Amino acid sequence: MNILGISAFYHDSAAALLVDGDIVAAAQEERFTRKKHDSGFPSHAIAYCLEHSGLKAASLDSVVFYDKPFLKFERLLETYLMFAPSGFSSFRMAVPVWIQEKLFQKKLLASALKQFDPEPDWARKLLFTEHHLSHAASAFFPSPFEEAVVLTMDGVGEWATTSVAHGKRNELRILKEIHFPHSLGLLYSAFTYYAGFKVNSGEYKLMGLAPYGTPKYTDTILEHLIDVKADGSFRLDLRYFDYCTGLTMTNQRFHKLFGQPPRKPSESLTQFHMDIAASIQAALEEVVLRITRALADETGIPNLCLAGGVALNCVANGKILRDGRFQKLWIQPASGDAGGALGAALAAHHQFHHQPRQIRGCLDRMEGSYLGPAFSQDDIERRLREAGARFTTFTDSDLIAASACALAQGKALGWFQGRMEFGPRALGARSILGDARSPAMQSVLNLKVKYRESFRPFAPSVLRERVGEYFGLDADSPYMLLVAEVLEGRRRAMTEEEQARFGIAKLNVVRSDIPAVTHVDYSARVQTVHQETNPRYHALITAFEALTGCGVIVNTSFNVRGEPIVCTPEDAFRCFMGTEIEALAIGNCLLRKEDQDPGLKKNYQTALEPD
Repeated sequence: MNILGISAFYHDSAAALLVDGDIVAAAQEERFTRKKHDSGFPSHAIAYCLEHSGLKAASLDSVVFYDKPFLKFERLLETYLMFAPSGFSSFRMAVPVWIQEKLFQKKLLASALKQFDPEPDWARKLLFTEHHLSHAASAFFPSPFEEAVVLTMDGVGEWATTSVAHGKRNELRILKEIHFPHSLGLLYSAFTYYAGFKVNSGEYKLMGLAPYGTPKYTDTILEHLIDVKADGSFRLDLRYFDYCTGLTMTNQRFHKLFGQPPRKPSESLTQFHMDIAASIQAALEEVVLRITRALADETGIPNLCLAGGVALNCVANGKILRDGRFQKLWIQPASGDAGGALGAALAAHHQFHHQPRQIRGCLDRMEGSYLGPAFSQDDIERRLREAGARFTTFTDSDLIAASACALAQGKALGWFQGRMEFGPRALGARSILGDARSPAMQSVLNLKVKYRESFRPFAPSVLRERVGEYFGLDADSPYMLLVAEVLEGRRRAMTEEEQARFGIAKLNVVRSDIPAVTHVDYSARVQTVHQETNPRYHALITAFEALTGCGVIVNTSFNVRGEPIVCTPEDAFRCFMGTEIEALAIGNCLLRKEDQDPGLKKNYQTALEPD
């Protein structure tokens, strides 16, 4: 049975393909169009999935869309009626789009699918799942658990913003929900907007900024903005927000509560914004922990799965794990709307077609999330030559050795190997790598390679067998979705002067023997690297450890600010030539910056819109 899942028309459009229940391909549309968070119909992603599997479009048994447009339209209407006449301007802008496009999405989807084959009756093959069921299915069905509680938290689907499901074998049932306009995701996005970052893009910046601040406004948030019960159920005080009726997230009452207007993106970050970030992060963690503790007590089930955009908050995830109420935690690596495509396909396979579910013991079914395009060595060499690149081709072992040597010499290394990752994180297939021991690497990568804010931390990739030697983590974290503390024994004692610093002044303090991946609160967003899912990346870190004695390297996504992660060798070469990356390994080809034609250099700092 062949099932294609689609998410589209909001943000992070994607496609995912199941063949007899196996996840054979999945990718976001942005990687092909080079438009970050592309929301259009995922034509390129679908074409990739079909090409990779060798299937013709006509052989698809079902095409499944990740939410139900009529229910969303119902929410739009009821929200307007609830707040009328306030919000008429936003309602007037939204309704024509819905009437022309989204309300008749089945017809639109069927028409779009004809580009792949005009013959099938696509309308008959189309299925629709509810948004939160898609998220829950993406989390439970690929997990290694036979039974689990599934918690989904995001901005909003059709109506649900937080939902709890029970998964067992091939069945998944939604148990309870919290509905719009009460939303943890929208609460966090309101503070993202207030701190001057882009909604649906800058939430991870807010999370990264939080350790620079003090959570002095957490009580204000819990007293005025959100009413949280002991079991984690909550309601927002809508008088402080504008997202129901206006075109912004917050209003004057909100701004007066905290004493300042929203920061403009062009304005500098101050200690106030750092404290705001710390405060909403602490409030979010408080609510999430109340929810998970209550669920553990209610169900007695030892396993928890997470999905939805809030599940990308790896700091909160780490606290859930350390809290210990659930013995095991599994998080969908594409937790946002892109993962809804995969969840829709899985929900149809198991819930609609009633197909059995296979569980792979300790491993999940995500194939390490390496589900995107790969390129043969011959194809890589042809593409690089056509792009004007100069390279040397090595054997596998020599490529690993040369790359490890470049890292040990302190160079920034582009690493393009195998199948592209599905989801927002680079996991050692489309990555920029560096030496975690270098005190300067964090600043160099931010300012000279990524061209982004200096405060943003980088993640460590650590050999799975070495993780307990560096971090307070005794669990798999293959998808970079858990934050753990750097072990005491690896920390460096700070001077009184260093301890007295605050805000961004904390940034340049060397805190451990792996300073490039140690955040200002001694935390790190850990990726454990497994030989079973990425043997080449595992071999690289092993070779680096043999040279340096360190089993940890810096891993950040292969892109610059405002650009999607690279997909093709040409994308990688352009990024390499537009930044100060010093070496690039694509397949078995190694490129050194000093060997390249200077005339091919790109100006990336001004070429892309900031994210």
